[in-house]
Amino acid sequence: MDHSTSDCQLNPGEVDYEFESNEVPEPLSIVDDELVPKVGMTFTTLEDAGKFYRNYAKAAGFSTRVWCTNRKGNEIKNQLITCSREGKWKSKISPTEKTNPTAGLNCPARIYIHTLKDVGAWIISKVVLDHSHPCCPSKAEMLKQHRELSMYNLVCGSFVGVNHHGQSTLLGCSLMKNEEIESFKWLFQCWLRCMGGNAPKGFLTDQCASMKRALEACMPTTVHRWCIWHIMKKIPSKLNGYKGHADIEQEMSHVVWNSHSKDSFDRNWNDFLLNFGLTDNKWLSDLYEDRHIWVPIYLDHHFWAGMRSTQRSESMHSFFNKYITRNSSLIQFVKQYDNCLGSREQAERESDAADFHTVIPCATKSSIEAQFQDAYTHAKFREVQASIFNKFAVTYDSVAAEVKCQCLLFESRGILCRHALSVLSFEQVSQVSPRYILERWSKKVKRRHTHIKSIHDEPLTEPRSKRFDQLVFRSQNICEFASESEELTAILHRAYDNAMAEMEALKAKRKGTSSLSHEDANLESVNELQSPLRIRTRGRPKNRLGSKLEK
Repeated sequence: MDHSTSDCQLNPGEVDYEFESNEVPEPLSIVDDELVPKVGMTFTTLEDAGKFYRNYAKAAGFSTRVWCTNRKGNEIKNQLITCSREGKWKSKISPTEKTNPTAGLNCPARIYIHTLKDVGAWIISKVVLDHSHPCCPSKAEMLKQHRELSMYNLVCGSFVGVNHHGQSTLLGCSLMKNEEIESFKWLFQCWLRCMGGNAPKGFLTDQCASMKRALEACMPTTVHRWCIWHIMKKIPSKLNGYKGHADIEQEMSHVVWNSHSKDSFDRNWNDFLLNFGLTDNKWLSDLYEDRHIWVPIYLDHHFWAGMRSTQRSESMHSFFNKYITRNSSLIQFVKQYDNCLGSREQAERESDAADFHTVIPCATKSSIEAQFQDAYTHAKFREVQASIFNKFAVTYDSVAAEVKCQCLLFESRGILCRHALSVLSFEQVSQVSPRYILERWSKKVKRRHTHIKSIHDEPLTEPRSKRFDQLVFRSQNICEFASESEELTAILHRAYDNAMAEMEALKAKRKGTSSLSHEDANLESVNELQSPLRIRTRGRPKNRLGSKLEK
């Protein structure tokens, strides 16, 4: 929404809270009827209503602003959104001396929105579509409100993961023209090709419907999770029309975070709705239907490396600001993106060095704690030490050497919880099964990307890096030739299998420790990139790289 909102009192005759006829004047430009605002339309939030009107304005060829907002205490009751050319400022400066252009033309186009507190929704109660000026849809993208946060009119999004130190790591980046379903399908298909067709086990996003449908189509085996932080922060705006909304928020948070089985969540949720008279609330009903995609108890049996929100991605966008501005060219973007990768890689190497040269003391005399001390990175060993004690049911199978705790910390974060460790200590287990020592958090893990050449690297002097670079160059030519037909591809696959078997035999004979990989990568010269046409902008540029992928 516009941030220029101000409290005001609407004139009594201006707002009609009784529904008016849907017979509204024809718009000045042809717009898809689904985008045209109509009296009686309802929205789950005020922000959704404002976004709907902005989308209509972009299609019709004008921009909007929030003219005034009525509040009762801290609660918004209604809002007036007008065409940005509403009003007309009478300057004290002589017209012959005033040279700055003015936009005000007393334009009547507007919508009124007010809350329906009984159902926790917002409704359009009055619509005026007529303007006092021409509208031009083809020039709408030049208006300040409709410009994307890039001079190329592109939306930037990032793929962010977690490395073995628990640090955010940048896995990829995208530039898209829009956030439609087909655009996301294209993006995810490109991502899968880059990953050799291997879809991620889990994917965490905001509640973007387009992204959800694209993921279902492109990665049907991937577990999709919504950012719980985004959902929980909406509670005040969604439910503030109800009496005792503070108690409602507290109880809903308790149900979400403290239900330790799916059955208990279902019971607690139904009790919550009945106790507060919320059984007819559409927002809550929709959330319950989608509970498998955001409620922790439905998801924590999958491994998420500790991620429950998209804040890592949002933090990465802030990190990008150190390298990229809205005025960066596409060539500069690629080069600075590579510098960003180099910075993250350097942070990882520094943590690797700290793990190698230092040791975190054990807090107890437990041999199991010492086992994790030896295997895990400092960051993950601290998590083992910091596991908070609470009452949870723990089962232990001495024959299978298997321990399972109701808190699901190991399943979701890969960290064996203190509840399980306490049971193992009571059972006098001196070493945990290797299944509980994840290579994912190992201080001895070797990252394959460290062999891939990047423009921030020093000239190749290390013998292994030289060999890797030579192999990649030759592999690219061979793969390009073999990809011409299925027969040639099959020949190369057999050659790879034979070569791998021969190399593994030699490695076993020498008992070497170096890891083998025939993955290839190639960075083409970024100087060959051509930037798209720039979008000319007015006003002082914002030093920010934004994205609509996560909100």
